[in-house]
Amino acid sequence: MKNSLEIENLRVTVDEKEILTGVDLKIKPKEVHALMGRNGSGKSTLAQTLMGNPIYKVVEGSAKIYGKEILNLEPTERAQLGLFLSFQYPSEIPGVRVYSYLRMLYNKSHEQKLSPKMFKELLQENMKLLEMDDSFADRFLNEGFSGGEKKRMEMLQMMMLEPKVVILDEVDSGLDIDAIKIVSKAVNNLMERNGTSVLLITHYSRILNHIKPDFVHIMLDGKIIKTGGEEVAQNLEEYGYSQAELVSPTVKDEE
Repeated sequence: MKNSLEIENLRVTVDEKEILTGVDLKIKPKEVHALMGRNGSGKSTLAQTLMGNPIYKVVEGSAKIYGKEILNLEPTERAQLGLFLSFQYPSEIPGVRVYSYLRMLYNKSHEQKLSPKMFKELLQENMKLLEMDDSFADRFLNEGFSGGEKKRMEMLQMMMLEPKVVILDEVDSGLDIDAIKIVSKAVNNLMERNGTSVLLITHYSRILNHIKPDFVHIMLDGKIIKTGGEEVAQNLEEYGYSQAELVSPTVKDEE
């Protein structure tokens, strides 16, 4: 089976300082890989680099979506290949209505166009799953939204786009347990119906109770230094990022 996301020896600098020092990662379709680590370990740098943020300069390595190299592509081209990044702090876009924005995204990402009636039905179906009132479709994108509403809005975009690879960068940040359950339901639904792969960047294991990881990776000083199963996340809750715990043998190797 071809990997949905494959990263090899990825080294990245910011302002001439090396942040990623050789990241290797392989994700198969429908797999969930959790990426954990201290602040400053390089987790968000990896996400931003994969999506094409020009601040991050690739020094060496490759990143492929289903065998297609993406590091030489523009962010829009990466998105068209099926890559989606959920931001920690979604932006407000006054004057752009949610319905119009999502219709444009859908038409650009799908060869088969839907009639206005069918599109509205699909939108309402996804909004219902996210427990969003229909009135959200008439509001300006993220304007006046609470933090939780902005996260749901991002999940709605994700569900309408139906990407092949989803990167969730601290999607659980600032959410209460009910909001985490709703976000997780959306991610699990997309994986089930679309075969989507997930790279879940998080500091805490609580979201992993709802989005079950196949692998948990620990990042330190710009590279993945430990890979295992859910036990790795559980051990972090108990011991933290102590050196002794990080260098202990992995409990589950990737095949």
